[in-house]
Amino acid sequence: MTKSVAAPSTESIAVAQAAAVAASRTPLWKKLLKDPQAVITAGILIVIFTLGLLTPLIALHGPNESALSMVNAPPGTPGYPLGADESGRDIFSRLLHSINTAAVSALLGTGVALIVGITAGLIGGYFGRATRATTEWIFSLIMTFPGLLLLIILMPVTGGDYRATMLIFGVLLAPGIYRIVRNLVLGVKNELYVDAARVSGVGTLRILGRHVLTVVRGPIIIAAAFMVGSTIAVQSGLAFLGVGSLEIPSFGAMISSGFRNLYIAPTQFLWPSLLLGLITASLVLLGNSLRDAFEGSKPKPSKVGAGQRVAEIDSVRPEAAADALLAVRGLAIAYPTPTGALFEVVKGVDLEIARGEVLGLVGESGSGKSQTAFATLGVLPNEAVITGGSIVFEGRELIGLSDGEMRPLRGKEIAYIPQEPMSNLDPSYRVGAQLVEGVRSALKVSKKEAKARVLALLERCGIADPARTFDSYPHQISGGMAQRVLIAGAVASRPKLLIADEPTTALDVTVQAEILDLLRDLQAELDMAVLIVTHNFGVVADLCDRIAVMKQGRIVETGTAAQVFGSPQHPYTKTLLGAILDESSYRTDPPVAAAAQGGQA
Repeated sequence: MTKSVAAPSTESIAVAQAAAVAASRTPLWKKLLKDPQAVITAGILIVIFTLGLLTPLIALHGPNESALSMVNAPPGTPGYPLGADESGRDIFSRLLHSINTAAVSALLGTGVALIVGITAGLIGGYFGRATRATTEWIFSLIMTFPGLLLLIILMPVTGGDYRATMLIFGVLLAPGIYRIVRNLVLGVKNELYVDAARVSGVGTLRILGRHVLTVVRGPIIIAAAFMVGSTIAVQSGLAFLGVGSLEIPSFGAMISSGFRNLYIAPTQFLWPSLLLGLITASLVLLGNSLRDAFEGSKPKPSKVGAGQRVAEIDSVRPEAAADALLAVRGLAIAYPTPTGALFEVVKGVDLEIARGEVLGLVGESGSGKSQTAFATLGVLPNEAVITGGSIVFEGRELIGLSDGEMRPLRGKEIAYIPQEPMSNLDPSYRVGAQLVEGVRSALKVSKKEAKARVLALLERCGIADPARTFDSYPHQISGGMAQRVLIAGAVASRPKLLIADEPTTALDVTVQAEILDLLRDLQAELDMAVLIVTHNFGVVADLCDRIAVMKQGRIVETGTAAQVFGSPQHPYTKTLLGAILDESSYRTDPPVAAAAQGGQA
């Protein structure tokens, strides 16, 4: 966290941001309690549905119990507080039973829609194009069905049972939930903390349930509130049309009866209409309050999501050296252009890393360094296509492995340190919970053991107060501390290969030096092989045994650190080294403005 002592305006902004963060973490129920609309509508719904639950205790008559002497009895008749209908049935008792019918309809219809829509939305949004295309086709087909007409046509199949009808209606409502969830998942799955969880070896189900579903739940809850009103209205509409069993009390059946008797006893139509309108209006207003409470709580996507496609590779893959832990041979990665052609960004990369060795992969931005690292981890974006080459780790070919086959390697055998520490920690969870989750997934230990291991690692990584950091949210720690947290998580399983992607880019100079010292010490202690992806030759000089220089998707020079620094061979390497400023370097050309003025004179 950066603090300005010279500009009060900066401090004011920091205070405002802290207040905003605190407000965003206010529990949902507290936000709703501060909203009069939410309190009133929720209170009305609670009272109404509580009366429905208490129907066996407070109903004076059965829902279909009729008395000929009470036909069209007016309100206030003894034993019939709201009067009786055209068949002599107690309107008050039928209203209570109709509340239960509405509640069951809402639970069945909304429940089925949520289960089907959320499950399909998570699958269609998180996995690849083929899965998404399949789910899209299925739910587009469902949306073509005329819902109300289909429910009427299927009445012989359901036997007039409103519960079966609501189950079918729930399936018809599912496409709306599916589209909401799918669109949200497409954005959330691109978050760096989701990639970090995958690289840590966390399973797909846990990622979907913990990191994805918790973020998309807000819009789902809002949609469910509106959907409850829809299911109640549809069930009442079908009953009003006389579709279904006439013995089931419902608002629709009561309104239909009141219509038939409108000129004889107008109040019979009034009671069910008022109660149905009150329920649906309260649900709509409650949905609006939920929307306001959740507004602005969703994180923004920052990069493309994970996935990996492999083209047909016919080239012969040469064997790696016997002592190589990781061997990359002829790796080629391409992305489709708007015309459909593939454009290669990595072009035949060859490199090896021995056990316990530190290799620096150096090059300017866009040279393909991170793409090579992501291919090794198996987390290339969905659009990427591996068009050739081989990646062998401990004698095992990694290209072509499924996500499930890569999962035991990620986080346990191959660990990863990202270049943006704050973006790779889920803002919804405490730091310790995220580290414990990764350790338990990688090492299969108990929660208690994982916590003890994490606390010890945090202390080893130079964090003065491990317990406090463990219980902090990501926004409560500094960038340097966040990087130490991620390093602790990466080395928790004592990996054989650590891939560090620009591990010091977002840090100031003093913190960079501390992080480099920490990486050097951990590498020596754990005897890890380390692949450092960087454009900073200072990092390379401090840490690396060997250097591979990369330009426009190709390795142009490799050698020991002493060879590359002392006697660079490739012109591009010489250019990079020549761009480093030191105490003996200074500019001899005049500033641009001064040169322009001199030219005009």
